[in-house]
Amino acid sequence: MSEKAFYSKILLFGEYSIIKHSMALSIPYSLFEGKLKFQRETQPQVDNELKALARYLKDLKNKNQLNFVFDVHAFDFDLGQGLYFDSSIPQGYGVGSSGALVASLFHRYGDAKLKDIAELKNIFSIIESHFHGSSSGIDPLISYLNKNILVRGNDELGTVSIPNFNEGKGGIFLLNTSRSRRTEPLVNLFLEKCKSKLYEDNIENVLVPINNNCISNFLEGLTDELYDSFEVLSKFQLDNFSPMIPNLYLDLWNKGLESRKFFLKLCGAGGGGFLLGITKNFDEAQELLGQHETRLLYKF
Repeated sequence: MSEKAFYSKILLFGEYSIIKHSMALSIPYSLFEGKLKFQRETQPQVDNELKALARYLKDLKNKNQLNFVFDVHAFDFDLGQGLYFDSSIPQGYGVGSSGALVASLFHRYGDAKLKDIAELKNIFSIIESHFHGSSSGIDPLISYLNKNILVRGNDELGTVSIPNFNEGKGGIFLLNTSRSRRTEPLVNLFLEKCKSKLYEDNIENVLVPINNNCISNFLEGLTDELYDSFEVLSKFQLDNFSPMIPNLYLDLWNKGLESRKFFLKLCGAGGGGFLLGITKNFDEAQELLGQHETRLLYKF
């Protein structure tokens, strides 16, 4: 079988606002990866998580709801032979562990000739929904294509190039909260809050434009403007998404806003995993961030 590895992903911008048809920008992240392998034991253990996925797909097939090419029987047979997903992608961190798995499975058992992005997204949405209750299909799409994806709103999406930033003292960085979380309860909380007309209007009329400005500034390489837009986004999330921010990081979040040395935002659903930050001087920011694990994504 192919030993092709599939990378994790990072949602740079678009968390929660994408639900209200904002733009979103997501990139492959090669620090973490996963690939399908077979156990070497003579009596291999069956991966229960993959077995549950196989049952889900077989059930769809039996109901004539599996309207795409996927060899469910071969997948199920291989599970009995010790198939498993060998992955360094941390689960519950918002970096697409299930997305990379879905990409790997479709690469082996799906239609390798299929290139249409919209169709791939729909297929991946159906498969990944097994893990999250619902899925946009974007995470597996990024892993599968290994390309940056820009969602322009209303499900219009395509690949996009990232500008070549001039390396400087600052940039965008990841901050590791060292705690996992589940996406579904956080998204359900957001949807529940959106039942309030005032809250929903705030998302659609305030957050969506802020988010779209961040993406436009980033893709145009306007780092000063991005820094200002990121600050506004950080303040908005602190005021409106505090349940999604781990309690231990609220003070740090405030410290960034008060000092203006760095700003933090959610990286995906929040609740743990990674946070995304921006700074004009990474060394100065690290002093304020103390012992928290950070990693630069882009320098400018």
